[in-house]
Amino acid sequence: MNRIDPHTLAPPTTPAVPAVEVLSAEKTYANGTQALLPVDLSIAEGEFVTLLGPSGCGKSTLLKMVAGMLEPSDGRLLVWRKPVAQLHDCPHKLSFVFQSPTLMPWASVQTNVRLPLDLAGVPRKEADARVTESLALVGLEKFASALPRALSGGMQMRVSIARGLVTQPDLLLMDEPFGALDEITRHKLDADLLELWRKKKLTVIFVTHSIHEAVFLSSRVVMMAARPGRVVEQFQIDEPYPRQADFMVTPAFARHAKQLQDSLLRASTTEEEEAAP
Repeated sequence: MNRIDPHTLAPPTTPAVPAVEVLSAEKTYANGTQALLPVDLSIAEGEFVTLLGPSGCGKSTLLKMVAGMLEPSDGRLLVWRKPVAQLHDCPHKLSFVFQSPTLMPWASVQTNVRLPLDLAGVPRKEADARVTESLALVGLEKFASALPRALSGGMQMRVSIARGLVTQPDLLLMDEPFGALDEITRHKLDADLLELWRKKKLTVIFVTHSIHEAVFLSSRVVMMAARPGRVVEQFQIDEPYPRQADFMVTPAFARHAKQLQDSLLRASTTEEEEAAP
């Protein structure tokens, strides 16, 4: 793993048009809480970037700002060189996958996945075809008629991912989507996500608290610290894809995990020191 100077914000190979640019974006809430100091970050098309850091460091806030769910107090966020608010004029699309599946319990899997297309007015025949394709991508094509309560937690999360994929996004934003799942299910979904990332040529920004998940998934890890939130270090995970489960027991994996663990400890220690009276 190569440690990156936090002021060196561009990835090693930056395309002519980055997928995401965070330009001195910061967030202060109405009560005066400063959630994020100015953040500068560039994410290239095709990267799998993970935001890692202690609770309260602004990972989810930054992700929601990229998605246009939160307005920055200052600075700008660009997606394919357009302001997030103008993304509807751009040929590229983004989707957001939340921490919990947030499914409609009374509706079938098919209806849940089709929801973004129904809201966009996509004709039913086209929408149903895209739902079938998305469910096949996550291995749930046989469960289109099932209700969410008939599915396990992992399967419900797959439905949520299928709903994120049904709009055929180029950028997938994921806010701790597997954090509530057991380890076996989590590892399986991590592997499935990497396969989807490679197959669909997605750009992914992923939030997690798990060092091991960050190492397994990422091409780059952005470490954040809290009080207030800010980027403190960045790391390339310079290991080849595809990555299988046996990667997690290699010396290389342990080396990456140790470096991230040390960085997380530094970020957490800084937070504790600043919180002390």
